[in-house]
Amino acid sequence: MTLFGIGKKKEEEKKVSTCACSCSGSVNETDNTATECCSNLKEGEGCCIKVLGAGCKSCHEQYENAKQAVNDMGLSIEVEYITDMQKVMEYGVMSMPALVVNEKVISTGKVLKSADVVALLHKLGF
Repeated sequence: MTLFGIGKKKEEEKKVSTCACSCSGSVNETDNTATECCSNLKEGEGCCIKVLGAGCKSCHEQYENAKQAVNDMGLSIEVEYITDMQKVMEYGVMSMPALVVNEKVISTGKVLKSADVVALLHKLGF
């Protein structure tokens, strides 16, 4: 019987999935850190920008603002829009929309204007 996880065998290896930026790197699912791709970036380089949302108007607006910010900065990074709740929960996000850059959650629960996204990206070294 495995009530409250008692009696379960501990996993010896941590689960690993592929990085969403379609590179050969992988992401550690326990703490959402990129192992090869996003963690080895040089200053000013970007890998993954994602908007996590439920598909509502606010979340879609955040996605459009993030795409506009990337275009305004002249970056060649594709912004991904994730509405799958299982994937959203893997980031530990409880309020949406959320903005994820290089597998790190940088904003949750509010719609950022494109200028705000540009400011955050500059703060991160883009």
